[in-house]
Amino acid sequence: MSQLVRIRFTLNGRPQSVKVPPMKRLLDVLREDCRMTGTKEGCGEGECGACTVLIAGDPVNSCLVPAVHAEGAKITTVEGLAKNGKLSALQTAFIELGGAQCGMCTPGMLVTSAALLARTKGRVPGDAEVRDALSGTLCRCTGYQKIVEAVQAAAAPAPAKKKAAAVAKKAKPVAKKKVVAKKKVVAKKKAVAQKKAAASRAGRRPGASKQARRPAASQRRGRR
Repeated sequence: MSQLVRIRFTLNGRPQSVKVPPMKRLLDVLREDCRMTGTKEGCGEGECGACTVLIAGDPVNSCLVPAVHAEGAKITTVEGLAKNGKLSALQTAFIELGGAQCGMCTPGMLVTSAALLARTKGRVPGDAEVRDALSGTLCRCTGYQKIVEAVQAAAAPAPAKKKAAAVAKKAKPVAKKKVVAKKKVVAKKKAVAQKKAAASRAGRRPGASKQARRPAASQRRGRR
């Protein structure tokens, strides 16, 4: 068993002191020793970016950092973005504009975006700038466009943020109506199919009138 070492660092503004194996990953220290489970493990190889945290304000893949390298560091995880229990403008924008889907990559996306907005404070970053900053964090659900829009909305002046929120709020009922309409169409088609199947089992052609099913008068007379 390897010897344990004590490391001290600041996590989300609070001092931490933990005793861990020197080569234990920072990701595991955060999740297991500090109980900051918002940081996720995706690939464990520094490829997906799900485990990204901020060290001294810079995005770092915590799955690649030995715990001893965190000595004296200032670390921010996704839990540190909210202040006094209130979500940050960035987190709110992700929710309102659909920047999060399954959520696996979201913690890494949020802290990386927070670092970008800290660098571009006072202006809204362009699409290419946002995509470049997030290139180290993979998302398999959104296609990135909603994430880009959320980052830009968080950086926008207050009126623009309100407009973005209003657009998102307006879009929700429309989407709901489309779902309801689609369900009605499906239900109608199902009912028609069931009716045809019942008619077929009864030995008559669906939709045929009673007159069409009865023999003609001349045919009835010929049988007498």
